Amino acid sequence: MIMRRKITETLRKWREADATECALLIDGARRVGKSFIVEEFAKAEYPAYLMINFKYVGSDVKETFHEYLNRLDMFFERLFLVLDKKPLPKGSLVIFDEVQEFPRAREAIKPLVADGRYQYIETGSLISIKKNVEGILIPSEERHVKMYPMDFEEFLWANGEESLMDVIRDAFSRRVPLGPLHRRAMDAFRTYMLVGGMPQAVRKYVETHDFEKVDRTKRDILGLYRSAIAKYAGANALKVESMWDAIPAQLSRHEKSYNLADIADNARMREYEDPAFWLKDAMTCNFCYNATEPNLGLSLSADHTTFKCYMADTGLLVSHAFDENELVAEAIHKRLLTGDISVNEGMIMENVVAQILVASGRKLYFYARSDPYDRKERLEIDFLIAKSKLARKNNVSAIEVKSGKRVRPASLRKFQAKFAEFLAEPFVFHAGDVRDVGAFRCLPLYMAACL
Repeated sequence: MIMRRKITETLRKWREADATECALLIDGARRVGKSFIVEEFAKAEYPAYLMINFKYVGSDVKETFHEYLNRLDMFFERLFLVLDKKPLPKGSLVIFDEVQEFPRAREAIKPLVADGRYQYIETGSLISIKKNVEGILIPSEERHVKMYPMDFEEFLWANGEESLMDVIRDAFSRRVPLGPLHRRAMDAFRTYMLVGGMPQAVRKYVETHDFEKVDRTKRDILGLYRSAIAKYAGANALKVESMWDAIPAQLSRHEKSYNLADIADNARMREYEDPAFWLKDAMTCNFCYNATEPNLGLSLSADHTTFKCYMADTGLLVSHAFDENELVAEAIHKRLLTGDISVNEGMIMENVVAQILVASGRKLYFYARSDPYDRKERLEIDFLIAKSKLARKNNVSAIEVKSGKRVRPASLRKFQAKFAEFLAEPFVFHAGDVRDVGAFRCLPLYMAACL
């Protein structure tokens, strides 16, 4: 089973337009499918390819990079020899897999691209942490692309739903209900939230439709992430693990801003900047910052000490959150699928919208204001996004995420009254079909994928 991924089109455009001038570096969380999709692309698009996994190569390969890059004919002759591979024809693809394990290979991209005989794709995780960039010169001939878990449309494709997303997009563009198709779309979206977008978990679901087997797969990935923290986070490992373990509890709070005091007495942001950066660079978490001035240029007013921390994959969040038993019980799966559950389902809905926004290339911002003396001044907006085409005013859209069908957008009303000149079309995503609630048109959650 080969699952279609949208990043393949990015690879294809790079090959057609820029592959002779730069290498492509694909950065993503572990087990997000980087190596698989690049190798499938190589098989389909190139006459031949060579894949070098730096996690497993010996010292002779690394020595070749250290000693022979100034003599490229000898470099390639020795490289193919120590790898026991036949020389590649000109125009073939060379893949540097797990390149973070040997940063010197990244530095080699400059002369290799200039040489022109091959094209290059690199894949890796934890690309930017100090350990993996220290002592090397990052080449300008390297284009950085991020790869995320499978999005909702890719999940639909994997399950044989080729046209449902087109119908959803059309209804979104016209702001009209899906009617009879709403139940089908909402069931698929809830399944996506539960399974998530990690390719191994999606494959297991497509092959078995057994949620307990899917949960085991997700727990294997969570175990891999925990091992990576212990192995690669160094002196910050305990703090990184504490932040990671606290994510479900932090998201289940009424005020979802991450409270460091919950994980350590007298904890300060300056002590957790490096652990937070580690989680962000590992792409296992999506950080959302408070934009104190919801106007053009959200990053200019971002308060990086006030943030929300979402998991990069909502399916992993479900398994991470319900960890009282070794596996998420079948009863919990059924309740999550039907929406009949007493836990804070809102955190799961909010997490999946964050995941959708990040996968579409957006940075995450929210708005929160707390006033201990005036309740009317307290409000929190889940997400803020800027319009793609900017105008003199009304450039920011506010997004509210509701887990049920009953919608009372009180915060959005206050926000709209306070920042009317900044606010473009607001979005309220909920479990029901398209409908009006007062002045707001509420949209089903699966339409968040159309933003």
